[in-house]
Amino acid sequence: MNQYETVFILTPVLSEEQMKEAVKKYEDFLTKNGAEIVHRENWGMRKMAYPIQKKSSGFYQILEYKIDGDAIAKLELEFKRDERILRFLTVKLDKHSIAYNEKRRKKIKETKKEEKEAKA
Repeated sequence: MNQYETVFILTPVLSEEQMKEAVKKYEDFLTKNGAEIVHRENWGMRKMAYPIQKKSSGFYQILEYKIDGDAIAKLELEFKRDERILRFLTVKLDKHSIAYNEKRRKKIKETKKEEKEAKA
């Protein structure tokens, strides 16, 4: 199994609940196809560099998972069929990318822990 990372942008007209429902749909799709979700991250609403379908912002989501390469085509077909998805990009991670992502997650976790301690 290889490790992949998919970033996708959801249309900004969705409510918070609809956005979470769409993300859950793709997480469920991956797990049904034998994926192990390593990490998920919501980057929130962000302004895009250029308009896509006359929209200048979107909800950015990132999923990192381990799966066989055959299932990627099925996932991307699902993205293409879903009108809530403005753009998506799937990247196969090499050992250096995996190490970088682990280091990044660890740093984020430490920062959140420090912020929590500062509030207390």
